[in-house]
Amino acid sequence: MCSIFAMFDLAAGDDLPALRSLALQMSQRQRHRGPDWSGVFVDDGAILVHERLAIVDPASGAQPLRSRDGALALAVNGEIYNHRELRSDSAYDFTTGSDCEVINALYREHGTGFLSRLNGIFAFALWDAATHRYLIARDPLGVCPLYWGHDGDGRLCVASEMKSLVGLCADITEFPPGHVYDSSSGTLVKYWQTPWRAYEATQGRSIAPGALRTAFEAAVHRQMMTDVPYGVLLSGGLDSSLVAAVAAQFARRRVEDDDRAEAWWPRLHSFAIGLAGSPDLAAAEVAAKALDTVHHGFTYTFDEGLDALPEVIRHIETYDVTTIRASTPMFLLARRIKAMGVKMVLSGEGSDEIFGGYLYFHKAPSARDFHDETVRKIDALHSYDCLRANKSMAAWGVEARVPFLDLQFIDTAMGIDAKAKMVPTGGMEKAILRQAFEGALPDSILWRQKEQFSDGVGYGWIDGLKAHAESAVSDREFAAAASRFPYNTPATKEAYFYRRIFEQHFPGDACAATVPGGKSIACSSPAALAWDPAFAAAADPSGRAVAGVHQQALGAGPAAAMV
Repeated sequence: MCSIFAMFDLAAGDDLPALRSLALQMSQRQRHRGPDWSGVFVDDGAILVHERLAIVDPASGAQPLRSRDGALALAVNGEIYNHRELRSDSAYDFTTGSDCEVINALYREHGTGFLSRLNGIFAFALWDAATHRYLIARDPLGVCPLYWGHDGDGRLCVASEMKSLVGLCADITEFPPGHVYDSSSGTLVKYWQTPWRAYEATQGRSIAPGALRTAFEAAVHRQMMTDVPYGVLLSGGLDSSLVAAVAAQFARRRVEDDDRAEAWWPRLHSFAIGLAGSPDLAAAEVAAKALDTVHHGFTYTFDEGLDALPEVIRHIETYDVTTIRASTPMFLLARRIKAMGVKMVLSGEGSDEIFGGYLYFHKAPSARDFHDETVRKIDALHSYDCLRANKSMAAWGVEARVPFLDLQFIDTAMGIDAKAKMVPTGGMEKAILRQAFEGALPDSILWRQKEQFSDGVGYGWIDGLKAHAESAVSDREFAAAASRFPYNTPATKEAYFYRRIFEQHFPGDACAATVPGGKSIACSSPAALAWDPAFAAAADPSGRAVAGVHQQALGAGPAAAMV
């Protein structure tokens, strides 16, 4: 992951050297995202700063990317997976092999209407010096983070992470996913429109298991686009194991076919982390052995996780309980991965949102309710799982890619009638996905029940965090929580403990308002609490809170799952 920082709406009398220095200073706060190189562009109306993590075209893809005539300057955090097809259809005079340069080409040839043609993850700022026009845009699902606000003199400032705007902008907000801001019109427009958002558009639609499998294999293949060493995150759960299985298939093909379009590091390495004896570590070993990956299973202690919490919260920029619980082991794993020279990993985020994999989906009362909840969960990914995966990995200069959220695949998977995704009584969640990959994994992995990452790393992790917060937050402090934190008032001492750390790094109401709130059970939206009267009383983000559903065994097996 790279980072961008931009400053627009500069005035004629502005001190450009001073503003350039300030922009560099602000951008440096997020340099962990792009430790390989820094690039700066300064014009009389804009300043762009880019911190680069070189993944594609390391030799010539430095940013900001300029057009041959010098009129366009582009700073991008992202990957455009269909850039080869877009290049082949363009008459633009490309100057680099960067996948992101197609944004300049498409803008010049099509104006702002090109965004729906991109299949990728991105957040960018583009400056057109000829017209003094600028665009700001973010990918449809918000896989790449982006924030914006105004400084004291009214200049618009944009940054990949909120920390680069703290102290500079008082009105910091998150730039919304799937939107573009065009300075020529002064409007923020939603460019991503999908028919599957309405349940009626999916009714009666089905897919053969083989077609679903082929669609996902294509998504993983697209996202293996890299010129540097890569790997896979392998928790031993269904989603990461499927990503690893498909990646292993293409990594082997790279050796057999000598296909130079594929990544040059053909032996697939997999990575897992947990407390000693954790369910994930055991399951990951089983999956890695079956897939013949070079596997690295790391352990951490509770104290090591606790020590990292302040840095984790500073990096991930949230006080959400579930996100912090899961981000901490991921943050520690990213440091291990970075130490081994790996710069990109494939991860399994998004599957549970698309296929209803969280345990509370067992209680969905109808296909419409099931579908509507998946849409709500997808809309919220940028605040939770995407934020966690992106920022936890980027903290150590590692890029996380999420094939389940490939735009072509998500259109395929979300176009299916939710009746096919619902969990039969006594059955297993995501059966449609498991059936599509019969034979690809050992049954103990393919039919392993959902284990949220913060649970799977070891149940002692969450239990220990709750116990620590009980001692770290006094009863008196917690009783006054509403006075200290009137917005999103912490409902537990654990939540208060995280909020107190967050406030140290991100003071003020604007920063607090970038984090959503509301009650949840096992990662549900607040709306899903109505599915079962017991949910309201037992609401907790851990998957173990769904009584009568969670199993502590490694897998129920296909026979048990289908009854």
